[in-house]
Amino acid sequence: MRKLSAEIEANKKHAREMWDVDSSVALEALEALTKKFNLSIGSGHLLFLNSSWYVTHSGLLSIASRRHCRGIQVRPEAAFCNPGASMWAFRATVYKSPRCKGFVGFGDANPSNVSPVVNGAEMRIAETRAVNRALRKAYGIGICSVEEIGAVPERAERNAEPRKLPPQPANGNDNGGPRVRDRLCQLIRQHSLDPELVKSYATDFCGTKMLKEATRAQVENFVAHLADWAEKDRNALLCQLNSYIARKDKEGAA
Repeated sequence: MRKLSAEIEANKKHAREMWDVDSSVALEALEALTKKFNLSIGSGHLLFLNSSWYVTHSGLLSIASRRHCRGIQVRPEAAFCNPGASMWAFRATVYKSPRCKGFVGFGDANPSNVSPVVNGAEMRIAETRAVNRALRKAYGIGICSVEEIGAVPERAERNAEPRKLPPQPANGNDNGGPRVRDRLCQLIRQHSLDPELVKSYATDFCGTKMLKEATRAQVENFVAHLADWAEKDRNALLCQLNSYIARKDKEGAA
């Protein structure tokens, strides 16, 4: 009970710090999700978009792993696929146990229902959406997964040339030193991430008002976390980063 209470409070803290969640309804829903599915915002299992909670692909896989999912079978639905037009559809079947008959979910993706940031990855997104729907059916997860929704609204300037990270101070706290900065810049280039959104996420992750206030250890931990998440589930990471667009727009309007 003590561990569960700590996880609930940690999730609520992350929700307030990352998305300014102050609605009692939203926080109660978060508590219920934490109790029932042991989902963690810090681990990238949940996102708060448009006043609603969404589970991520990594969150669903975490639930399946803890509940000893027997297997997941995925196959393309050829009748609904058009590679030339980047249109894909998949059927996924989740088997909870050796005797389970399977829970089926379908997912589709094409350039019109995915973010421009991930254009060219429609096949992988369609597969992920199918798996997510099947997992949600299998384990009774009522909230939608973030990968299933269409493109997250983005500002026009995101179509401009990638922006560089602001120059770091030569003296004092240099946010971890040249090697850490180089590694971070390499990850941004490798995975085509938005530098400003990465910086916003890093600030929240380190728990500081400005990134330059973070210690070397904090930045090193963030870089390791970013690298691991980008490698395991880039789509979920992009959704996490995109959540800062709405947050910045909200702050700008205020």
